[in-house]
Amino acid sequence: MNNDVFETMPVPKAYFKMALPVVFGMVISLVYNMVDTWFIAKTQNTSLVAGVSLCAPVFSLMIAFGDIFGLGGSSAISRLFGKKDYDTARRISAFCLLGSIFFGIAVAVLMLLFQTPILHLLGARDDTITYAGAYYRFLVLGCPAIIFNIVPGNLLRTEGLANDAMIGSVIGAVFNIFLDPIFIFSLHMGAGGAALATILSNLLADCYLVWVVFKKAGHLSMSCREMHISSSHVRDILLIGIPASITNLMQSFAVLLTNRFLLPYGSDKVAALGIALKVNMITMLILVGFAFGAQPLLGYCYGADNRERLKQFLHFDLLVQLLIALVFTAAAYIFAPHIIRIFMQDDVIVASGALMLRCLMITAPVIGMILVFTTLFQAAGMALPAFLMSISRQGVLLVLCMLLFSSLFGYMGILLAQAVSDVLTGILGFLLLRRSKILL
Repeated sequence: MNNDVFETMPVPKAYFKMALPVVFGMVISLVYNMVDTWFIAKTQNTSLVAGVSLCAPVFSLMIAFGDIFGLGGSSAISRLFGKKDYDTARRISAFCLLGSIFFGIAVAVLMLLFQTPILHLLGARDDTITYAGAYYRFLVLGCPAIIFNIVPGNLLRTEGLANDAMIGSVIGAVFNIFLDPIFIFSLHMGAGGAALATILSNLLADCYLVWVVFKKAGHLSMSCREMHISSSHVRDILLIGIPASITNLMQSFAVLLTNRFLLPYGSDKVAALGIALKVNMITMLILVGFAFGAQPLLGYCYGADNRERLKQFLHFDLLVQLLIALVFTAAAYIFAPHIIRIFMQDDVIVASGALMLRCLMITAPVIGMILVFTTLFQAAGMALPAFLMSISRQGVLLVLCMLLFSSLFGYMGILLAQAVSDVLTGILGFLLLRRSKILL
């Protein structure tokens, strides 16, 4: 374990050493998602594309399950490393790594047993259920590999092995891009081929990450003999991991909610939102990457009771988030129509998408602050503040803002609801931070 990163290395250097690999890994994942969508769209089969799209929530759910073990475990382990309690950290790592596999198997069995009702719940109909079913079956069979894939990357960062965690992400993305055309087109597997490519790429990334755990990690374990932990540690993992997973699920909920409110204004508005969200995702992923890259540093300092260094990391994290958000917000405001036109030439969609992008980006600096507060609460093991933050911005507060502002201001109210929810969540985070006395 590289203790210098956590204890003595200058704050800016340590911060970027941990955060930049996470950001790079997320950018690679974004590129993969866009390329994957492009390959599927190249089939020119609308029902196939729709069938695969309907299964997107299933993949998001698997990622959320992985977050329970990955983010919940990394929070506990980083604090234990700060306390120099390496034995307990090893046992928690074994529990999270092996537990995620066993949990993934159980989820796969249940999802296969209830395949038909789940597909209907997702919206599959006569024209799409064949394609959705083919994609779903392969995806569910790979459920253990997908859930597990989230865990070692998060745990490796607690030992300062951020570059190795990033390499795991890159391996998965690159192989997926390489395998997609082979299975979809060369082997004529269609939707099932797309899912199989995803599974195999995850398995390859998993193999690399397991190798890193055994060969490079000094205080992580995958031994069955070491996976027994106390009920209090299980509770600690779940109390942080579940809110973290809810945060990811809330993103899908926010999109569904906004689409629902926009439908009366025409399908072109929904299409414009989809484009604006994809562009906005670039900024959000970069902000998330820096925030989660810094989380092990915050957790270690909190566990070591080094409040001065914790404050330095926190202040630097906020500064980086603010500067990045301001740069991207300015670019979005200046070039919004040109950016939207890259995706579609329709003047109505360009105008709508540009307005939506500006509304989404206006609170980017506040979102950066929210991410810092959220990761700080997670790193410190503060379950209630972490939970409140996870259900607020794209959950409870968004619903309230959407209902109120859509009724008061109609279309513009819908577009501004997320921004108002962001501001309210930022205020909530600040109040929770003051009440928590983490920095005292």
